[in-house]
Amino acid sequence: MSQSLIGRRGLMAGGSALAAAGLIRPPGARAASQLNLVLESEVVILDPYMTTAAITRTFGFHIFDTLYAMDGQGRIQPQMVEGHTTSADRLTWTFTLRPGMKFHDGTPVTSTDVVLSLQRWMPKDALGRMLRDAHASLTTKGTLGFELVLKRPFPLVLDVLGKPNAPVPFILPERLARTPGDARITEIIGSGPFRFRPDQYRPGNYMVLEKFPDYVPRREAPDFLAGGKVVKVDSLSLRVMPDQATGATALLANEIDYQQYVPFDWIQRLERSRDIRLLSLGGLHQFQGNFRLNHAAPPFDDPAVRRVLWKLVEQNTVLQAIGIPERFRAPQCPSFWMCDAPYSTTAGAEGATFSIAEARAELARTAYRGQPVIFLEVAGSISQTAALVLVENMKAAGFTVEEQQMDWGTVLARRARRDGWSMFSVYSNGVDMLTPLTHFYVANTCADYPGWSCDPRIPALTRDFANAETPAERQRLTAEIQRLAYALTPSVMWGQFTIPAAYRTSLSGLMQSSFPIFWNVEKA
Repeated sequence: MSQSLIGRRGLMAGGSALAAAGLIRPPGARAASQLNLVLESEVVILDPYMTTAAITRTFGFHIFDTLYAMDGQGRIQPQMVEGHTTSADRLTWTFTLRPGMKFHDGTPVTSTDVVLSLQRWMPKDALGRMLRDAHASLTTKGTLGFELVLKRPFPLVLDVLGKPNAPVPFILPERLARTPGDARITEIIGSGPFRFRPDQYRPGNYMVLEKFPDYVPRREAPDFLAGGKVVKVDSLSLRVMPDQATGATALLANEIDYQQYVPFDWIQRLERSRDIRLLSLGGLHQFQGNFRLNHAAPPFDDPAVRRVLWKLVEQNTVLQAIGIPERFRAPQCPSFWMCDAPYSTTAGAEGATFSIAEARAELARTAYRGQPVIFLEVAGSISQTAALVLVENMKAAGFTVEEQQMDWGTVLARRARRDGWSMFSVYSNGVDMLTPLTHFYVANTCADYPGWSCDPRIPALTRDFANAETPAERQRLTAEIQRLAYALTPSVMWGQFTIPAAYRTSLSGLMQSSFPIFWNVEKA
């Protein structure tokens, strides 16, 4: 049923795409040095600290900059920082910023901006909170220097400052960094390679990011999020389209240059075009799908009810229903930390075997008595298809399910409430889910984070993981944390897979990355 849903949507959208393209082209869209892009969704939340949404992170990496950054091998490299020193006892870290950096309003980047930005960011992020708890002081040392003094050694200082996981520790100008943590910034001013054009922003239609002429790139070659970010086009136009099939048709018609997520039932059609190339990724750049559960409201405030779901998800069936070709998906993966990854483990997964009959019997032994499960679904997405498969299985096991369809922006708004929803389906970049420190639904255990799952043993073990000195000790701790996570059930994985991006052959210099990155890209 789900496959035919995708097919009908593709045909309907394909037939109307050319007509729609004339409505979605903003002024100047065919400028030779403008990239016309369709990303995973519209950028709804512009404050990079206020959400873990990947689209806000993508926006953030083009507008803002970071002190350190991850390269393609997963190593942390200097970015805004020129260098640092560490005391013999590893408690005092002294950093120096690169000279000449400016914000988009023309003001110079200073150590005050850095200190205030980190102070605003740390409470928002699981790793940030660890750094906050480990540090004694964070102070400026002149215009370009700042000093971090720790209460105890914390081996992950640079990993935290260079983390690619949302919310990212982007650096804001002082006046914006002073914005209270529970309020969104009112201007979008960064020091990154592109600047936001509020006069060319039409919510629901498009936004324009313009080359920042005063950006000073590093001298090193570009390498994932690290190295020199040299902008070779004048602007980026981020288009909003009704669905992925409309985007694919616009790509074939040369209305856009790049589409982040290609509909799987359009792959063969796109591969036949001499003007289109597909970007297929593996390893750390695959995705992990999850059903996130709300522990703050019935029925999933009951751990016994939550655990029933482990018997209702068969990953291969979900990925087949979405239409993901076999070459783009991983086998059944029981690991919260991704499969074929450094911390892959099967710990705790012994009872997570698909069986509707066993799930029905297990549910009957709980206190569940038909309370509605409010399932938020992103209309027209592969996440919705994953949800449809689970909904059928849940109903067969005895759950009462109320499906509510909406766009992703509405899901983000709804999930911020503790009531009015039970679960939603989502998928995340693999680089975000590789360890207990970064996995959205494990790292935020016992934090004020949508879903509000809590087992106090997990944060304690996660701190041990952060302080572990050997790989063997970290491996042991990841297994122990996963056993607790299976019992807690903050989320249930629905599969590991790749979504290919597509771009016109007129583009060159695209990074091999699941993060859409448009510095160093040229357009012929």
